[in-house]
Amino acid sequence: MPPLRLKRYILTGLLTFMPLWVTFLVFKFILGLLVELGTPLVSALLGTLGFVAPQTATQLNQSWATYLLALVLTLGALYAIGFLANRVIGQRLLHAFDTLLQRIPLVQTIYGGTKKLMAVLQNKPSGVQRVVLVDFPRKGMKVVGFVTRVMTEEGTGREMAAVYIPTTPNPTGGYLEVVPVDEVTPTDWTMDQAMAFIISGGAVAPDTLPASKQIQHNGNPA
Repeated sequence: MPPLRLKRYILTGLLTFMPLWVTFLVFKFILGLLVELGTPLVSALLGTLGFVAPQTATQLNQSWATYLLALVLTLGALYAIGFLANRVIGQRLLHAFDTLLQRIPLVQTIYGGTKKLMAVLQNKPSGVQRVVLVDFPRKGMKVVGFVTRVMTEEGTGREMAAVYIPTTPNPTGGYLEVVPVDEVTPTDWTMDQAMAFIISGGAVAPDTLPASKQIQHNGNPA
């Protein structure tokens, strides 16, 4: 086989395989987190089952079985939490849980900050676009960011936007920048479009990119 054709086939195979590999890594990361949450509960259940049915516990104490049970238990727990959160009694229980965590200084800071961030990203902003472009890491280079809050700078009275900049392909990590509102570029992208753009490394994106212009801001997005 000619060397040029060999290289072309290898490159074509690589380009075909990469989307599958990135998708696998993302799902592996998410499933790994879910399994890690459920593993302690599975260990406790198997330990209890060992006193009642030792043979069954031994059969279930396999790596694949533990993995599957942990995943199922975590998904079931998340479903139960979501179900309760949409009921009055569940909302009261969650409120009591929040009140308890607010009494623990360090835990309250982490839990409260994360909860506010999730609420901000889920709610539709008013007066300012949620998905924006900002100059990063230098002027002339743009990255996608999410406006989480707008503040007023003392002395100058300028409006400053707190912008969370996620990384590719794992958007759970990133940077937080405070940028003048008139220096961010608003977009009409939805959160889903922005996340698809970030995770895919720019492969999944709208055909046009907004030009730089001032945000018309009338209130706090949070």
